[in-house]
Amino acid sequence: MVLSLSQPLPAILVVSPAWVGDMVMAQSLFKVLKQKQPAVHIDVLATRWSEGLFKRMPEVRHHIAHSLEHGQLAWKVRQQLGYQLRQFHYQQAIVLPNSWKSALVPCWARIPHRTGYLGEMRYRLLNDARQLNKLVLQQTVAQFAALGLSLADPKWGQWVPSPQLSPGQVNYVLQRLHLTRPEQPLLALCPGAEYGPAKRWPLEYYAIVAKRKIAQGWQVWIMGSQQESSIAARIQALAGDKCINLCGQTSLADAIDLLSLVQAVITNDSGLMHIAAALDKPLVALYGSSSPGKTPPLSSKAQVLYLGLPCSPCFQRHCPKKHFQCLRDIKPEQVLHKLNLNGN
Repeated sequence: MVLSLSQPLPAILVVSPAWVGDMVMAQSLFKVLKQKQPAVHIDVLATRWSEGLFKRMPEVRHHIAHSLEHGQLAWKVRQQLGYQLRQFHYQQAIVLPNSWKSALVPCWARIPHRTGYLGEMRYRLLNDARQLNKLVLQQTVAQFAALGLSLADPKWGQWVPSPQLSPGQVNYVLQRLHLTRPEQPLLALCPGAEYGPAKRWPLEYYAIVAKRKIAQGWQVWIMGSQQESSIAARIQALAGDKCINLCGQTSLADAIDLLSLVQAVITNDSGLMHIAAALDKPLVALYGSSSPGKTPPLSSKAQVLYLGLPCSPCFQRHCPKKHFQCLRDIKPEQVLHKLNLNGN
């Protein structure tokens, strides 16, 4: 970690969530902070692999990387990191995760004003500990944004600017992956969801949609992590050669840059869904075990398909009833119809 002390204070340290979608939604908090304090510098403590995402947020000064794994205590590592951060004299830390361990670094860094929601007995670690009222702040993005305001602020709980990502060097990514800017319209499929299978629309449905759009003259990119490579390969095998499998070949930054080129996106409720929304791309978002009321795509160009079955949302990684009807009953024709509503 190499940071410059040449930038003037004031500065705020934000402890980032672990999930990509939550990281994207954290930009709404950054926007609130910048609106209230235009001169403030915002540094983000986050996983090493997320650097490319935060570099595409103009509100962020520095990404401070850590190698902590999700759920890992690593007491000594957190303590040492906190000691290292003392030199930057942050006035405030905002802790977005609700875990006890996520509030340790700001405490060891001796940051005087430490803000976050109550959770896991954090009374002594946070001195601006707030009770989360989920009836008032129903969406995750609103919960994040509210931490940038005092409880007495008239905009508290009402002011939630949408994330807006700025693509990087798109041509470099295309060259590295041996891709060209297609002359035909481009559809991105995002069939993965790191949380689990209960958030994934059936791969054969993705293949049907891909074949239909290819028949209409479109090209299709399948995007996701290495974990989705086998899913994407099966979709590609069903959809044909004009369906290009990019899963596992792109970093998070690459995915942002490539999604900035597409005309439409079909996606599960995932990190890539939030990225596509922050790029203001026309998209169809498919919800099963999760709730669009809690984590919706934050774009006026987003179309949501959610059946709202009696068993939904269960928020489980695997379908407790073993039938996956919340997603299987969303048919490809419905998705294609939603795409057409956006002129695609």
